[in-house]
Amino acid sequence: MIDLFSGLDAWVVVSLMLALTFVLAFEFINGFHDTANAVATVIYTKAMPPHLAVFFSGVFNFLGVLLGGVGVAYAIVHLLPVELLINVNTGHGLAMVFSLLAAAITWNLGTWYFGIPASSSHTLIGSILGVGLANALLSDIPLGDGVNWQKAIDIALSLVVSPMAGFAVAALVLIGLKWWRPLSKMHKTPDQRRKLDDKKHPPFWNRLVLVISAMGVSFVHGSNDGQKGIGLIMLVLIGIVPAKFVLDLNSTTYQIERTRDATLHMSQFYQRNAATLGEFLALGKAKATDLPEQFSCNPQQTEPTIAALQSSLAGVTDYRDLSADKRVEVRRYLLCLDDTAKKVGKLPGLEAREKADLEKLRKDLTATTEYAPFWVIVAVALALGLGTMVGWKRVVLTVGEKIGKQGMTYAQGMSAQITAACAIGMANIFSLPVSTTHVLSSGVAGTMVANKSGLQGGTVKTILLAWVLTLPASMGLAAGLFWLASKAIG
Repeated sequence: MIDLFSGLDAWVVVSLMLALTFVLAFEFINGFHDTANAVATVIYTKAMPPHLAVFFSGVFNFLGVLLGGVGVAYAIVHLLPVELLINVNTGHGLAMVFSLLAAAITWNLGTWYFGIPASSSHTLIGSILGVGLANALLSDIPLGDGVNWQKAIDIALSLVVSPMAGFAVAALVLIGLKWWRPLSKMHKTPDQRRKLDDKKHPPFWNRLVLVISAMGVSFVHGSNDGQKGIGLIMLVLIGIVPAKFVLDLNSTTYQIERTRDATLHMSQFYQRNAATLGEFLALGKAKATDLPEQFSCNPQQTEPTIAALQSSLAGVTDYRDLSADKRVEVRRYLLCLDDTAKKVGKLPGLEAREKADLEKLRKDLTATTEYAPFWVIVAVALALGLGTMVGWKRVVLTVGEKIGKQGMTYAQGMSAQITAACAIGMANIFSLPVSTTHVLSSGVAGTMVANKSGLQGGTVKTILLAWVLTLPASMGLAAGLFWLASKAIG
């Protein structure tokens, strides 16, 4: 990180510092906005004192970011169309990053202030979609090409399905607990426990499960939501100082050779399936000069792109040996080849085995472009962990008392937390961003219904309204800010 600012103009240094501050501020806010949900049940049920619960939740969020990888990070990044990702103009990058971050932070702070469990994931994704659509309008390209709609649909499905699954599974878990131990003390609320048993804390085993599941939710929250911050910082670094970050400069010679070999095997793959792909890729028809334009990709330029990439990487053992312009060019070729491979994988006619081979080639192809420096991961982990340790009270009260008409029982808390930890953990495996807020809140609602406690209509309506409004509101905010910023930089 020490050489991050070397050789940069003063205004670029200031812009970079501001952008990084914005991202870390977003993650800090995400910490006290979303992670309150992770500790809500454990605090409400008095399984842990608030200061300890929040501290350990912060620690487990930190560990979740540190150990979570970058799959979700680049799922978020690739919501933007490849044309916007290969445009690494500094001014354009600044406008994009500041617009989406300002919109996300504004909405997050507003919903937190009113104690509404709105989703930081929805907010961030809406902001990214808003920037993509605004860019399409400003660049005179079709709105359909302004966003990676396939990735957006995949993420939308995960965001919609996960709360529904949380509601149903948490309800079933609670029904199972009531069937297994109908007279257990775990079916008491904290108030009932205090009045009937004159005890402040849950029974030992219930308390242990509540604590472990709360830390589990904190860990998977860090490994899912924390990665969103990592993806944002990589957008910042690539957009503002592309020469240093378009490729992983710490790539080993072996990794570079793997990338080069992937292009060779990809060429052989296309030739092997020429009968199916020949027309789509214009195999044998493209000229050597038909390279991708600076700000767009075309599947029919695949063969010249592969040839140009192999030529650019011939004899290269260290990316630092390439000039700044050459690094940007190599990344552009890699992103375009990956974009084409994604489109090829969706074409009818390819066998499942061939599609699986193509996916493996894509991973090798993007190994040196989809990465994050260790200092980025640590910075996001610290911001999220520290944010967890403040501002949690508003949301805890909503989750514990205002979703159902009665207070939450220990069994309900366990059911909701175990379900949330498992659901978010599964999403991490498939590199899908989900909302901790919605998964846990819907899990609590499911247990309230299963327990026949009823739901408070006002709170549920407020949460649903925030759910419905978050995406369009953040899209509109980000699009408006990006339009203004783009006009300002001319």
